[in-house]
Amino acid sequence: MERRVFHRKLTAILSADVAGYGRLMQNDEAATVRTLQAYKQIFSDFIEQHSGRVVDAPGDNLLAEFASVVDAVECAVEVQKELHARNAELPDHRKMLYRMGVNLGT
Repeated sequence: MERRVFHRKLTAILSADVAGYGRLMQNDEAATVRTLQAYKQIFSDFIEQHSGRVVDAPGDNLLAEFASVVDAVECAVEVQKELHARNAELPDHRKMLYRMGVNLGT
């Protein structure tokens, strides 16, 4: 019987989703979709700059993979700073706040 060899690699996963997404969609769907698309582009740009890749991005969620946990955390911090600046331009009821987490594992 042939023995399979599994190769493991250390991977950091960045997970993000919008807090209060349902409320935002209920209040103004078109504006929420426009903001979401713009913010997802910001995520994509920073993820690429930090040598990561977007794995999936359904709805208001985003999953990205990084070879380095340092890159994942730095990316998350830079995204949060940029989104904070963008949200400053929006009225309080339109601000799109993301919850983010980074997990390191094999």
